[in-house]
Amino acid sequence: MKPKQRAISLLSKTELGREIAEDQHRRLLLSAAISFGCNLGYAVYHGILGAIHLSLWFFVMCAFYGILAVMRFCAVLCGHMGRDRDAAPSEYFVMRMSGILLLLLSLVLGSVIYISLSQNIATAYGKITMITIAAYTFYKITAVAVRAFRQRRDFSPVFGVIRNVSYAEAAASLLTLQRSMLVSFGAMEREKICMMNALTGAAVCLFVLVLGILLIIKSRKEMKLCQNRNW
Repeated sequence: MKPKQRAISLLSKTELGREIAEDQHRRLLLSAAISFGCNLGYAVYHGILGAIHLSLWFFVMCAFYGILAVMRFCAVLCGHMGRDRDAAPSEYFVMRMSGILLLLLSLVLGSVIYISLSQNIATAYGKITMITIAAYTFYKITAVAVRAFRQRRDFSPVFGVIRNVSYAEAAASLLTLQRSMLVSFGAMEREKICMMNALTGAAVCLFVLVLGILLIIKSRKEMKLCQNRNW
């Protein structure tokens, strides 16, 4: 029996587990809730370090993970409100607010990149540790891509928000991976490393910015359609 089938079999032994295993909506909300907990934990961790060391870097990282946590919390909360027609306005509001937060996230990412370049902040790891981190990062990116393909016909606003948050986080993880790999493996000059990180960072910030703009535009269009149907 494959690990996935074994996990589903174990879940199906309880009523709640059976509902989660059979309902894609619940599974996605559960996954988003777990990610929310991780983001919140990282935000608190960096906030405490920032207060102890009075470090702008830790405060900016706290803001980054805090924004991710807020978006996921709003999506999970809205998803639990129900799937009836009356929930549509709140879902579109969450979509618009998440779009605005993604715009803010792009600015925070820009600050992270600027501070890391100006203060030469990049963590170097051993070869085995770096390979493990790279494998996990590519696994996460692949999982996000596969989930996006499977849910391409699902136009739920809540699911759309969760997917866009995952896209933004995956892009930021790829940038972090590049920064660490260049200082761990590379024999490049510092100027070239800074240039590569700056270019990749600019692309990631632009990507997150576009995600936010598209969410805002889509929320406005869907809200107008919803209001027209109610009329």
